[in-house]
Amino acid sequence: MVQERTQADLDVIIVGAGLSGIGAARWLKVKRPGDRFAILEEKPRLGGTWDLFRYPGIRSDSDMHTMGYAFKPWTDAKAIADGPSILSYVRETAEENGLLPAIRFETSVRRASWSSAQKRWRLEVVEKGEEKTLTARFLFGCTGYYDHHAGHLPEWAGCDAYRGRLVHPQFWPEDLDVTGKRVIVIGSGATAVTLSPALAETAAHVTQVQRSPTYVVSRPGEDAFANGLRRWLPDRLAYAATRWRTILAGRLRRRRFARDLPGAKRLLVGGVARALGDAVDWRRHFVPDYWPGQQRICAVPDDDFFESLKAGKCSIVTGKIDRFTPSGLRMEDGTEIEADVIVTATGLNLTFMGGMALEVDDQPIDPAKLLIFKGFMYSNVPNLVYFKGYTNASWTLKVDLVAEYACRLLTHMERRRLTQVTPRAGAEAFAKTGAALKFTSGYVLRTAHLLPRHGAAFPWIHEQDYLWDRKTLKRGRIDDGALDFSDAPVVLPPAQRAEAPARLAAE
Repeated sequence: MVQERTQADLDVIIVGAGLSGIGAARWLKVKRPGDRFAILEEKPRLGGTWDLFRYPGIRSDSDMHTMGYAFKPWTDAKAIADGPSILSYVRETAEENGLLPAIRFETSVRRASWSSAQKRWRLEVVEKGEEKTLTARFLFGCTGYYDHHAGHLPEWAGCDAYRGRLVHPQFWPEDLDVTGKRVIVIGSGATAVTLSPALAETAAHVTQVQRSPTYVVSRPGEDAFANGLRRWLPDRLAYAATRWRTILAGRLRRRRFARDLPGAKRLLVGGVARALGDAVDWRRHFVPDYWPGQQRICAVPDDDFFESLKAGKCSIVTGKIDRFTPSGLRMEDGTEIEADVIVTATGLNLTFMGGMALEVDDQPIDPAKLLIFKGFMYSNVPNLVYFKGYTNASWTLKVDLVAEYACRLLTHMERRRLTQVTPRAGAEAFAKTGAALKFTSGYVLRTAHLLPRHGAAFPWIHEQDYLWDRKTLKRGRIDDGALDFSDAPVVLPPAQRAEAPARLAAE
């Protein structure tokens, strides 16, 4: 066992150097320039999702004028951007804001423990193989919502008998070349409809095998409005105008869909019918048995997936898999599909705070017993903010709002010499609880019982509504009666007192 080293005290520890972590750090640096913070990233590189996923065709499933940060214009011509471009955008943000020195790469958090006596989070971490302890007043969780170490893989009969190559998109092998090979892609979500046309460019043939259809909509890869506006306006103004146009259009579309679900279904399916014509049996493969809004809609840029289907480079089989065979798959209806490579685009495993263990005053925290406060804090857990985005809009829209709110919260506490903030949930908040995510997607249904929940009423219920969040988080009062603040003095071990920031030592 390597001896632990107690590090100097920090104001904020940010866990994760992906889209959320870099965004939160930038807000912190601009709004709270005197704060000492560190970004802990378990990988040797920044980027999070956009560094982890490296499968062919990887791209955003949201418009980059809203998925980009509020403070940094997206200037690339493509609005539905590829993974490398997004990764470059995140790296540029880190470099432009001087954040790279704050990132501690190859550092994973095993346990985070809050002490009410010391008013500190104590993190047990492993940094480049060495066990260490870090302490901070505040903890920002920017780990996303899924397990980076394991994707979801169903149990199929005969899987071990398959003689070809079996690949999960979350861990795409660098040496995989599908040129001239027969490929099966199992799945119907965004990953599957992204992979299929990308692999079909060189593969002999790609067969997408799906248990049931998903809503798929074609969108232009480039935003003509945004690209035209940039010819006449500075990047920042053009970006802001495009961003608000996209936000408001999305809001109107969701409201229209909610008022007429059958009409929304006809509109979405009709778009696929027009794109495919008689080339593919769209009634069998593209008419879902659920209503729009119950799962994410897959975006197809510039009809690429549909064009692959019409050209015969891809095909779709809808039905249940009976078993793997040495040469491929057998469906329940007896259909045999041969393949040299099978890609299991079967989804993610959701997790809370990157899977780290949490404790408050030596009591283990069960995430399933927590209520979510306004979408980013948790019942009876002090000084913790967890950055998660929207499911019905771009992820970063919510991250920006939460980061700005978190900075306002820290400033409010500093001015009043407060050391602890806790969303207190009484029995009335727990009187009625429900799953926070209303999706019927498999990755949600598999793990919803393990994750924090909604409570009986606001602030323990949050809707996926950007304009409401903007009003309550950006302009609402911090001390609105929903949070419990404490001004108890900080108790530090003597060895740490000299190292604590001067502002905290004065407390």
